[in-house]
Amino acid sequence: MTTTSQGTAPAASRATAPAPGPTVLDALSLLSEVADELVVRTARDTHFAVADRINGLVRRGTGGASGVGDVLHRGIATAVYGGLSLGLRAASKGLDAAAATGVGPRLEDGERGRFVSSAVNGLIGDRLLRERPQLAIPMGVRAHGRDVPLDTDGLDAAFPAATGQVVVFLHGLCENEDYWRIGRERTGQTYGEALAERGWTPVYLRANTGLPLRENGVALSALLQRLVEDWPVEVTRIALVGHSMGGLIIRAAGAVASVVDKPWTRLVSDVVTLGTPHLGAPIARGIGHGSRGMARLPETSAFGRILDWRSVGVHDLVAGLAEDVAPLPHARYRLVAGTVTASERHPVGHVVGDYLVRTPSAYGRDRYGAELFPGAEVLHVGRTDHFGLLNHPDIQASLARWLA
Repeated sequence: MTTTSQGTAPAASRATAPAPGPTVLDALSLLSEVADELVVRTARDTHFAVADRINGLVRRGTGGASGVGDVLHRGIATAVYGGLSLGLRAASKGLDAAAATGVGPRLEDGERGRFVSSAVNGLIGDRLLRERPQLAIPMGVRAHGRDVPLDTDGLDAAFPAATGQVVVFLHGLCENEDYWRIGRERTGQTYGEALAERGWTPVYLRANTGLPLRENGVALSALLQRLVEDWPVEVTRIALVGHSMGGLIIRAAGAVASVVDKPWTRLVSDVVTLGTPHLGAPIARGIGHGSRGMARLPETSAFGRILDWRSVGVHDLVAGLAEDVAPLPHARYRLVAGTVTASERHPVGHVVGDYLVRTPSAYGRDRYGAELFPGAEVLHVGRTDHFGLLNHPDIQASLARWLA
């Protein structure tokens, strides 16, 4: 998929309505598959590893003799685990067949279903795209819990009061557009609502955050090009706001080469990242180290396999995006970091940051003094966690100033 092909799609195909989406039965089928692969097989492998360890000690104590009880135990356990696995696989296939008929409520019809969908896509979204594409979230513009068709009629209907100033919001890992309402009670307004009073039109996106960052960057670049071309009025200015991984995807999109005459990037005046791990996230590193450590012992290797189920998107958080993804030269960058302590210099705040991202990573500053965003304005928000950066009063006031 390229920016050019997305930007010049035939009118007939661009007017096609979005697919109705997966059903709850699709989700239950996936649950059955996961229960087989992770729960049953993990229990089986751990069980046999522990039994082999004990039996090995017994054999050494009895001169190498293997008891009949050991053979019977393994045979019975194998039959039990095999039966459970067979039943779960059969249930998964049956649910798939029922889901294919279109019966059952849609997963996207309620906030809980959308929460499950976005969380699962963040964890195994790359695998879903290969094996269960009906459950994989396509990147899109969202309004009222629905995808907005990226054509003139669809955008006219979704944004009847569209202005030429467009502020685009992109969520983080395992999140969706509903997360931009978290913390609204603190200010009485979301970031988008506050900016709408200042002449901006807020546009909320949703993405499969389990996909590689650069793949999502290409998809975002294509989407923004189409958005600009079919927007109800002429777009004069674009601001991009990303929470956590959303900021990395925005950076990746800005680096996508385009051959169109008027690329969307020329309209970007401001890029704001909220708790974005530009240099990687410690928690992702910890998961990677944990899976490798567990793999060293037979008794824990199955649990390491559970950790290794994480998506390419999660893997990408380990490294972030470095110097090869340069910032847009004409855009102003505003980098927001949070810490659980009042001061970012406090030893605890310096080590844990906002529990997910540390301050140097959020600012794009490495230990050697190099900066990914020379001249960028930074903002520290104390006594908050990663999700406290959503609709925080200090950030809302700064957004009003930055996007004046």
